[in-house]
Amino acid sequence: MITAQPKAEVELNKTNMKLKKGDKVKVITGKDKGRDGVIERVYNKMNTVLITNINVYKKHIKKNEKMPQGGVVDLPRPLDVAKVVLICPKCGKESKIGYKIEKDKKFRVCKNCDSKI
Repeated sequence: MITAQPKAEVELNKTNMKLKKGDKVKVITGKDKGRDGVIERVYNKMNTVLITNINVYKKHIKKNEKMPQGGVVDLPRPLDVAKVVLICPKCGKESKIGYKIEKDKKFRVCKNCDSKI
C-alpha cells in the first residue's frame, strides 16, 4: 500500500538580516534597477524590506469613509533582500556586510573599506 506524503510546510527564512531600518541601499534587479533609497521597514520573517519610493504599484480603491471619491492610490510594496545591496556611508560604494566582534560587542563592517556601519 502506498502512503501519501505529507504536504511540505512552507519554511520562512529566519536568518539574521544584515540590513536595518535607515540604511541606504541600491536596487540591483527588477523594474527599479539602479535606483537607491532608504529602508523604511524590515520584515525579518519574510526576508524583505520596504524602501521609500521604490517598488510602487497602483491600487484602485472603492469609495469609503476615508476616501469619499475613491480612485487610484500609489502603494509601496516590500522588496526581497537579495535584490538590494547596501551603500556604505563612508566610502559611498555598494558593498557586502561583514561582522566584527570587539570587547563582547558585535558590529557591522563594510567589506570594501573595513569601516563600521
